[in-house]
Amino acid sequence: MIPRVRHLVAAALSALLLLPALVGTASAATSSRVYSVTLAKTVADMKKVAEYWQPDRLKKADNYSPATPASQSSPTATAAAGASQIVTLKRPKGLLSVAPVLPRNSTAAKTMGKVFFRFGDKEYWCSASAVAAKNRSVVATAGHCAYDSRQAKPADYWIFVPNPGPEGETPDGIYVGAAISMHEDWPGKGDYDFDYAFVTVHRGFKWVEKNGQLAMQDVGRLQDNIGGQGLTIGKGLAISISAFGYPAGPQPDGSHPFNGKTLKACSGTTRRTIAPSLDLQYGVQLQPCDFSAGASGGPWLINYQAVQRVGFLNGINSLTWNRDAKGGYDAVSSPTFNATTGDVYRRAAALTTPQNVT
Repeated sequence: MIPRVRHLVAAALSALLLLPALVGTASAATSSRVYSVTLAKTVADMKKVAEYWQPDRLKKADNYSPATPASQSSPTATAAAGASQIVTLKRPKGLLSVAPVLPRNSTAAKTMGKVFFRFGDKEYWCSASAVAAKNRSVVATAGHCAYDSRQAKPADYWIFVPNPGPEGETPDGIYVGAAISMHEDWPGKGDYDFDYAFVTVHRGFKWVEKNGQLAMQDVGRLQDNIGGQGLTIGKGLAISISAFGYPAGPQPDGSHPFNGKTLKACSGTTRRTIAPSLDLQYGVQLQPCDFSAGASGGPWLINYQAVQRVGFLNGINSLTWNRDAKGGYDAVSSPTFNATTGDVYRRAAALTTPQNVT
């Protein structure tokens, strides 16, 4: 039920070796073809997804399988109801740089959280973060946390929950996915150089009790409530990165040091890595980092400010590695964030959603 057979924390990666650095970038074109998939277009569509994720189901969500590329796809998976299209975007001059934004009436952001979704009849989850955008409604995650490239099907019932509580609490709301924006080579080829997605989300809501029944209460736009990470591209290698996520899966030796309920971090300096079997030619690796399944989609941030909890997004957790073939994962990698990534982000930031959800 997860795109392709080898994703984040695939056991087959244990034998992969770090190969010599490559020179160049994944794209030097002046335009990009962005693949856009509608998830929940209307308020009615959004409410259908919301009804699925009522509090009782969310309380069980941490027990669902974290999305790992090693999982097998299900023949019963169904496509989302919305349409898909390829949009060719002309690239503006200059490298994209988006400043981080703090929430309204707060001195610290709360951008990191989890996405929950279904492939077929089974629930999964990943890590993710909010990104500053003009529509105030963009979430960044891994491509395999939104679209199954093996079966060419988007995820069903996709939601983002920032700062989830250990018992399914949603202190900052629930945000239903409206549309996925990706580079065409993720859905088209499962190319791990493009294993990222920017998801435009609807206004948030919380479940409240009214007259003895659950009701949806509108809480506003994502960015207004939790802030948004900045975005920067074209930074190259040998830069300092802070990576975040909610790891939960086992290590290669079968141990479970993480429970998926606590945000974890790794930091270090990046270097190039490739994996030809995954079409990964321009991967960026961070070592040491012992993230396991569940960390997929978590943000890589440059110039992270711990007090304000913001930085500049420059990657996402895509693959983890066991480079020394011992008992634990020791590195994590991201696709390169370059001008192509900026094109995908611009598409997600330009989409609009209804002005209310109730």
